[in-house]
Amino acid sequence: MNSITAILVFVAGLIAGTLGGLLGIGGCVIMLPALVFIFKYPLPLAIGTTITAVILTATSGAIAHIKLRNVDYSTAKIVAISGAVGAAVGSITFFYIANQLWLLNFILGFAFLYVSIRMIYEGIFKRKMPAKTGNKVPGSRFAKSLIGFFIGIVTGIVGLGGGYALVPSFIYLLGSPVKIAVGTSLASFISMAVVSGAFKLYQGVVDAIAAICLGIGTIIGAQIGARLTKIFPSWAIKAVFGFVFLYVSLKFIYQGVSVLE
Repeated sequence: MNSITAILVFVAGLIAGTLGGLLGIGGCVIMLPALVFIFKYPLPLAIGTTITAVILTATSGAIAHIKLRNVDYSTAKIVAISGAVGAAVGSITFFYIANQLWLLNFILGFAFLYVSIRMIYEGIFKRKMPAKTGNKVPGSRFAKSLIGFFIGIVTGIVGLGGGYALVPSFIYLLGSPVKIAVGTSLASFISMAVVSGAFKLYQGVVDAIAAICLGIGTIIGAQIGARLTKIFPSWAIKAVFGFVFLYVSLKFIYQGVSVLE
């Protein structure tokens, strides 16, 4: 990777981090499409590079939320362990389907379809996350283990799962306060990202320089995005980017169909 490309990838990470911090969706759902559609990375390499970059992002975010006391440590421990196991299962699965580009495109397409529908719904109806108080994520150990395990599998396969899946799972399935859901998801997700990233490095599908550039960019961008929430209404931006992600999801699905033809 030359210096100009490295700078452009850093800028992509900066934008991803800013939008992720502003919308509360995590940077990975922006980084991955950028690598595929803008920088023309092969899909397996884009997945491996994205999840490796997220190690830096999740760690930085988790440290910030630990300082703010927004982490439920008991839940984070359960989800981190079950998620790491799931990430290993997903990463092994990825090894066998990495050459099945049609399948990877379909999985990503439907993953982004979920993101787009949720954002459009929350944006158009100005739906706010439940305003609950407390410093714990409710729910049984079994429920939390299942959530961690299955999101870990998704993370291992397609490099997504933190803000886009864990946060809404904690909030809508378990009834967690928003700030605790965000902080706990970041702390929980580190293990999934590390396991997935390690597998992808071993499998040779990580551009390490790009991952570092993206990771640093998202760390800086997340701070910017957090400050912009005071200026821009998040519901309006969610609605706009919901349709953007709808396009992304359909593009992944179309690519999957094209590969099959």
